[in-house]
Amino acid sequence: MIIKKFSAVNFRNIGRCEIAFEKGLNLLHGKNAQGKTNALEGIYIFSRGRSFRAREDRELIRFGEEGFRLSIEYEDGSGDNSLEYSMLGRERLRKKNGYKLKGPSEMIGSFRSVLFYPDNLEIVKGGPEERRGFINVAISQCYPSYIKYYSDYKKALENRNCLLRAAAKGLWFSEDELISWSHSMAEYASYIYLMREEYIRSISPFAQRIMKEISEGEESLTIEYFPDIPEGNYTREQVRDEYIKVFTSSLDRERAAGVSLFGPHRDDIKLGVNGKDSRLFASQGQQRSCVLALKLAEGEVIHSLTGDYPVYLFDDVLSELDDRRRRYVLSGLGERQIIITSCESEEYRQYGANIIEVADGAYSQE
Repeated sequence: MIIKKFSAVNFRNIGRCEIAFEKGLNLLHGKNAQGKTNALEGIYIFSRGRSFRAREDRELIRFGEEGFRLSIEYEDGSGDNSLEYSMLGRERLRKKNGYKLKGPSEMIGSFRSVLFYPDNLEIVKGGPEERRGFINVAISQCYPSYIKYYSDYKKALENRNCLLRAAAKGLWFSEDELISWSHSMAEYASYIYLMREEYIRSISPFAQRIMKEISEGEESLTIEYFPDIPEGNYTREQVRDEYIKVFTSSLDRERAAGVSLFGPHRDDIKLGVNGKDSRLFASQGQQRSCVLALKLAEGEVIHSLTGDYPVYLFDDVLSELDDRRRRYVLSGLGERQIIITSCESEEYRQYGANIIEVADGAYSQE
């Protein structure tokens, strides 16, 4: 998968731009706060359906304007394609190849990218929610149906929590309704569990190989999934039944707590470096290697499933890697397209980078 052009109007500090990208290595070069990350953010919206920095789309509108418009032209195994996304007031419009899409779920899965930015270190250093966030985004690019199952699960969870809060406050609530929402959660949880299990089985060999290559054989990486049901070779119906047991056997505790204490929204994915918990025992360099291995492995999974590599977006992170890790990324481009932001440019020239100068929201090719 190759992005050929990114266009934006009234997005962040960008008034209007058209950026042409090439196969291989592309560098967005400039001083800080000029708009390098804004371009990556606009591109990534077409993969995830929303920004990785802003909570609300209105935060993306250029100051003093009423809306923004984004578009990309890209090539994948099916040929040339285009995607558009615009917002004016509260109205949002999404198009693929000129045809209107109903919502973000219809856009996700068309253009795939892997983002690596400084906050990704929280996948290792942070709490379970960071690792769940990583795997949720990664799976959704491979299996867009995951988004619907997870969204439906969260809606059922919200309704169940509303009843549990009433119970904790001593208010009346319907026991039958609580059981009904527990069964709904179990239904959606069964799909989420199986997709997470399958994804971790898929990504683990790639991540293990990449970690060994990065460290020249000195470091190993393990990925383990810790759900609330016992380990087993389940059918989907059996997974659902296991979750029904979990959700209905702990109701007394949950009524007292006023919240759902179990389920996929509380799962953890544990990462081990050389057999030890990476969060507690890995050095800063090992933690960076761990995240880099995960991100590169994410792309390998996409390639194995679709036949296309995603576009890799590296936001000011290669400068934080040591020489060995940077060389590993830059010398192994192969069929991959990488877009990097950096305040430096000399090192990237030796790899034949397409250099795009960025200044105050304007982009110019060298």
